[in-house]
Amino acid sequence: MNITKEFDTITAISTPLGEGAIGIVRLSGTNALDIAQRVFKGKNLKTVDSHTINYGHVIDPKTNEILDEVMVTVMLAPKTFTREDVIEINTHGGIAVTNEILQLLIKNGARMAEPGEFTKRAFLNGRVDLTQAEAIMDIIRAKTDKAMNVAVKQLDGSLYQLINDTRQEILNTLAQVEVNIDYPEYDDVEEMTTQLLKEKTLEFQNLLENLLKTAKRGKILREGLSTAIIGRPNVGKSSLLNNLLREDKAIVTDIEGTTRDVIEEYVNIKGVPLKLVDTAGIRDTDDLVEKIGVERSKKALMDADLVLLVLNASEKLTKQDKELLELSKDSNRIILLNKTDLPQVIEKELLPDDLIPISVLKNENINLIEENINQLFFDNAEMIEKDATYLSNARHISLIEQALDSLSAVNEGLAMGMPVDLLQVDLTRTWEILGEITGDAAPDELITKLFSQFCLGK
Repeated sequence: MNITKEFDTITAISTPLGEGAIGIVRLSGTNALDIAQRVFKGKNLKTVDSHTINYGHVIDPKTNEILDEVMVTVMLAPKTFTREDVIEINTHGGIAVTNEILQLLIKNGARMAEPGEFTKRAFLNGRVDLTQAEAIMDIIRAKTDKAMNVAVKQLDGSLYQLINDTRQEILNTLAQVEVNIDYPEYDDVEEMTTQLLKEKTLEFQNLLENLLKTAKRGKILREGLSTAIIGRPNVGKSSLLNNLLREDKAIVTDIEGTTRDVIEEYVNIKGVPLKLVDTAGIRDTDDLVEKIGVERSKKALMDADLVLLVLNASEKLTKQDKELLELSKDSNRIILLNKTDLPQVIEKELLPDDLIPISVLKNENINLIEENINQLFFDNAEMIEKDATYLSNARHISLIEQALDSLSAVNEGLAMGMPVDLLQVDLTRTWEILGEITGDAAPDELITKLFSQFCLGK
């Protein structure tokens, strides 16, 4: 049973600063109710039922000046997000009024919350585990519905349950090995113990490897595909960017070298966020500014998860085209033959077979780009199965890889005939590493660092 720890009372603005219908200032802690009552004119908040919303005004108790007309939500421990008393003051959205109320609460005994401190308290009080806490930020940052679905499933505790069950199985195995060693009943106990370790280690290894296989999809859905649109000047890169975005974001002219820097925008392609990078046309140039843009374009190409190489179908291949074909050959690449609405003179026999003829001007075959992206990264399969647990967090992926390394050490030790009691060390290390994912074995400095990356007020 989790016991709520007692902390001081914190406060922060939980909605984005700016004009809006509503702004929310949140309090959490032992004295949340007392502090709110000091600045609230309306019902006695100490006598109202939990999880009720109450009309009144926020006033400065020193001057009796009304700051705003508000609705105050009272939520009493332990049935709250932090498992502490939580007060939310719903005020009119605006920078001045929300800041005034925040400062008033601080003057009356609250402390300004650190980034992510509300969620950190939820974790420390046993309300959520570390994977669920991280899923909260993933939901906030999700750029598509599929990315949000992955985060929501993690918030439900599916990853925690999988990791926790595996840790329990490892613990049971360690206990059984210990019993076999300490209380041998048969002459062949060492052989039996070795066989048990082999079977269980293989079982754990298969489970973690299957989980790691989801990392590619999960990370793409969480962070998006960095997609570089490359090509020589005036082949239609910026027009393609505008078409995919459904808006005129990049300047389009017939003048070569119009795009001189890298333009980045996100677009949703069948539930996958693509970070589209429109690059400067790659060519030899004496223009200093354009030359810098060309160098940045080459870097974007090398760093990209996906390359959209645009060629002009109405012109013969140039030296620059051939250089780009060579430069991008080892990338995840889709070759696009643009301007198919004009007479085609490009030498197709010199090009790979996997190309797509398109006309950005006529909006022809743009949908084929989306289909090819799906084939390239998701093997033409349904991207998210409803019952699947996905790895999408870089920290989780790294820890699973470390856990697999420890399991490999157990297997290598078994093959070399090492004593079972020595191999227990590596199996125990696997158990500890998996505990860092859920927070059951995470060091304090890791916890602090993780929550410092959260937004203020969450």
